Amino acid sequence: MKCVICRQGETRPGTAPLVLERDGRTVIVKHVPAQVCENCGEEYVGEVAAATALDNAERDVRDGADVVIPEYAAA
Repeated sequence: MKCVICRQGETRPGTAPLVLERDGRTVIVKHVPAQVCENCGEEYVGEVAAATALDNAERDVRDGADVVIPEYAAA
């Protein structure tokens, strides 16, 4: 797909960190599958990957974690 930010590059499969914050707690999920612009580096995380990461982050926050930095794991 054409990057909507720079409008120059095409996106390619890659990974991106996803930072989620809630109630003063932060979860940084590493290596989330994404499309990454070959020109400017803008990252586009898909709906399924984002939902999976969010579900896992919600669990970590419910368990009382203040800062969590897990690797992405598909459901």
